[in-house]
Amino acid sequence: MTDVLRRGRASLAFSFFAQGVAFALLVTRIPAIQDRYGVSDALLPAFLAAVPILAGVGSVSTEKLVKRIPPSRLLRWAQPVVLLALLGVGAGDSTVELGIALGAFGLAVGMLDASMNMLGVSLQRAYGRSIMLSFHAVFSLGGMVGASLAWVGAHWDLALFVSYLPVVVVLLPAALVGSRWYVDGGADPVEDKAGGEGGTVAFKLLLPLCLVMTFAYIGDSTVSNWSAKYLDDVLGSSEQMATVPYNVYMVTTLIGRGLGDLGVRRFGAVAVVRAGAVVAALGFAVVAVAPGAWVGMLGFTLLGLGLCVLVPQTFAAAGRLFPGASDAAVARLNVFNYVGFLIGSPLVGALGDAWSYRGAMLVPMVLVLVTLVYARSFAPQPDRYGGGHERPRTADVGRGSNGL
Repeated sequence: MTDVLRRGRASLAFSFFAQGVAFALLVTRIPAIQDRYGVSDALLPAFLAAVPILAGVGSVSTEKLVKRIPPSRLLRWAQPVVLLALLGVGAGDSTVELGIALGAFGLAVGMLDASMNMLGVSLQRAYGRSIMLSFHAVFSLGGMVGASLAWVGAHWDLALFVSYLPVVVVLLPAALVGSRWYVDGGADPVEDKAGGEGGTVAFKLLLPLCLVMTFAYIGDSTVSNWSAKYLDDVLGSSEQMATVPYNVYMVTTLIGRGLGDLGVRRFGAVAVVRAGAVVAALGFAVVAVAPGAWVGMLGFTLLGLGLCVLVPQTFAAAGRLFPGASDAAVARLNVFNYVGFLIGSPLVGALGDAWSYRGAMLVPMVLVLVTLVYARSFAPQPDRYGGGHERPRTADVGRGSNGL
């Protein structure tokens, strides 16, 4: 059974990695996508907003589908669709084709994110200690790779399709092979006292985590969707330099998440979340007042260190709060990932056009600080993970996806 867990953890980690690469390749080439399709600055927010809206639909659909289909099978087929949709973004010629490709990307990403985090929460329960941050750390590593490849594409002035094709050719078959070892976890047999009888999800109890997820992704979407344009338009950097902030952000999120599980075990989730919120707010403040590109980089560095812990801990907290209905809780919580993106991208763009992009950075700063109000929602439940409270590593392990 331990080997099953290890293979399941490694294969799921690769899925997070592949998603990080694909997402970074999309968001860091937004200026190039805009130029290729002739999308105006006024229309760009609408295209950016369509992706999280459809991703929310995909996440809600996943909550319904997992009642009949294991999350592992949904993940197995959602990931190839994401990669092929990314290739479609680089291959089209008209805004209609761009819309179709982004629509497919959004729907598949919603299913992908929900099913990945479902499997991550169940594996964390099986291990009996905090490991959720490690999965998101691998996502950050993938983001670094994707952002680096985007820099290469911008540096050599490669067509989007030429930049995307080698990545899809490598990741697609590897993801399909790795999917054989996904592990589906069973629901906790202990009655979900916090969530109500019968393992149902009480939205009132989930709401604080939903708000934290929204605020975190407003911050994250500000970096992913606007950092390149911010450096280019506000701080006067080159197109090549404009691809760097997201890479810096991914480097620091990798570091923070790589150490984050140890921090949770040592200091507890509440302390880690509070520290992350304060550091992220400081990062937004530095970005807002940065006189040039290098100081802006410092701000994005702080943002990565601060925001990186919020999302994984929010998923983990939902799994602890509703052990009898963790899949449903994760799927519903994941919707607020896209609510944050839906609000964040248009909000920053609208404020940037109407006021200033520097001033727009203060809004996610304030929202991230509001996370401090809800930090107690991350307090351990009776099944907490960490030092002195670990459970047997093989508990709650479902079957591998092989042969499903």
